[in-house]
Amino acid sequence: MNSIWTETVRIPGRNPLPGNRRTEVVVIGAGMAGILTAFYLQRHGVHVVVLEADRIGSGQSGYTTAKITSQHNLIYDKLVKNVGEDTARLYGRANQLAVEEYGKLIRRYGIRCHYEEKDAFLYSVQESEKLLKEAECAKRLGLPASFEREIKLPFPIFGAVRFTGQAQFHPLEFLRDISSGLTIYERTRVLKVEGHEVITDRGVIKAEKVVFATHYPFINIPGFYFAKMYQEKSYVTEFEGVPSIDGMYLGVDSKAYSFRNAGDKLLMGYGSHRTGSIPKENPYVVMKQTAKHLFPGAQEIGKWSAQDCMTLDGIPYIGTYSVFKPDWYVATGFGKWGMSTSMVAAKMLSMQILGKKTPFDEVFTPRRHHIKAGAGTLVSHGLKSVKGLSGGVLKGAVNCPHMGCRLVWNRYDKRWECPCHGSSFEINGKISSNPAQQSIPFID
Repeated sequence: MNSIWTETVRIPGRNPLPGNRRTEVVVIGAGMAGILTAFYLQRHGVHVVVLEADRIGSGQSGYTTAKITSQHNLIYDKLVKNVGEDTARLYGRANQLAVEEYGKLIRRYGIRCHYEEKDAFLYSVQESEKLLKEAECAKRLGLPASFEREIKLPFPIFGAVRFTGQAQFHPLEFLRDISSGLTIYERTRVLKVEGHEVITDRGVIKAEKVVFATHYPFINIPGFYFAKMYQEKSYVTEFEGVPSIDGMYLGVDSKAYSFRNAGDKLLMGYGSHRTGSIPKENPYVVMKQTAKHLFPGAQEIGKWSAQDCMTLDGIPYIGTYSVFKPDWYVATGFGKWGMSTSMVAAKMLSMQILGKKTPFDEVFTPRRHHIKAGAGTLVSHGLKSVKGLSGGVLKGAVNCPHMGCRLVWNRYDKRWECPCHGSSFEINGKISSNPAQQSIPFID
């Protein structure tokens, strides 16, 4: 399924890697995080090569709802309780600076990407207390937050958290322009990385530093990211014939919806679930029915799904890959907020590679240990992974090539999904999402 972004822009193609090369930094992955990291490094005079297994922006960056915001669901009150006010404040500041940096880049370079400043809202149709607490907490942390009783959606609410100074854009139009001056090799799959050698199916690149910006890190050891993350899938439907809603909205109740306009179209999101745990109801059908009720003139014109890496404590992993690999860097676990956190990662990693520190290094370091924040998630994730791994030993099971988990068929998305670590495969077995690095045999 194509998204509104992949349907409306074509980024000029790049050639595959023509053979062995040497460079200062290799960035693996040409999504938003990888491209921005390479952009900032090159701006500082570093020689960078970007490698992409498919096309620029062909992964999750092309299937996002493309909200640029520091409002990451009900996160700030939770962060204060679990990791402390100082860490929560730095998390919020890093993401709000990222929101502002997009605007600066777009204006400075004249990037045409349908960039619009929009307020972001969290809303509830059931209660107001948790929204009021979140608004007060976010405001105390220095974020542009307020509590509201009314919003421009066609149904009553109990309350909403409003963040001003946020934005939305067309992510592939932005990537097309910001990547234009970079050295990028498409259709070049990285097979493995050994020290300072990045081994691909097209040749070997020797580099002083390596950045893994592949959505989900595909090297298991060291790092053990497969044990520290899981993936969630969510669904988006595009409608026409819907009036402007003037903002970006996300419901915080169970079975809530997200909304944003894209020009004269409406993007509606729903149905988030752990990858491989298929819901009983068809998310696309639910959205279509709800849109018809809320907006009688709505006509469905497109639909797609997206997949997000979720960390145990809700904070992305950005920094050195492992204490044993000081010249490897990683950016992963962005949750459902990959636009702002891609920018956070790019700014942080470019500085770290240049040998400089940022105020946010300790907040996002992959080596942190927030036991209180992640203990429950770790147990739940582990149990589900064990179940998937044990299912993989059954006779006739369709197994994921990553670690052997039994795959599950998603009848709504027409894909095979791994319930352990979130790899997904098209109906013909072709890999469509990390961390698996190879396809599965053709399945009827």
